[in-house]
Amino acid sequence: MFDVIDTGSEPADIPVSEVVRAGNLVWSVHISEHPVTGELVLGDIEMQTRRTLQNLDIAIRAAGGTLADVVQVQVFLVEKTDSAGMNKVYAEFFKEPYPVRATVVVKELLSEGLRIEILAHAVLGNAGQPSGN
Repeated sequence: MFDVIDTGSEPADIPVSEVVRAGNLVWSVHISEHPVTGELVLGDIEMQTRRTLQNLDIAIRAAGGTLADVVQVQVFLVEKTDSAGMNKVYAEFFKEPYPVRATVVVKELLSEGLRIEILAHAVLGNAGQPSGN
């Protein structure tokens, strides 16, 4: 069983949880939605990536961790050419050792104008530390 974490964000109008926690494991999915108004933050890929990663940061903190606890990230982009802008902003949020990441180009996302969606997994207490193995 898992717990749904309240981030204080506007709840989704679809049957989905933004962030869940089971023990010290956290799963979180985000788009470029303003956390207070629920409005999509549209614009270029850097703007959308920044808002999406800010949302991820809020969620992981609400679960009791930091972005340093994130071990895996899946990025869904609508345009392959957006990868450079996404990487530029991504590097503002994640430092070495970087989480494992897959970046996938998809045909479209569910909301008009949306260019990025991010799914992340975190292990709380990990904080980017080597396991010692």
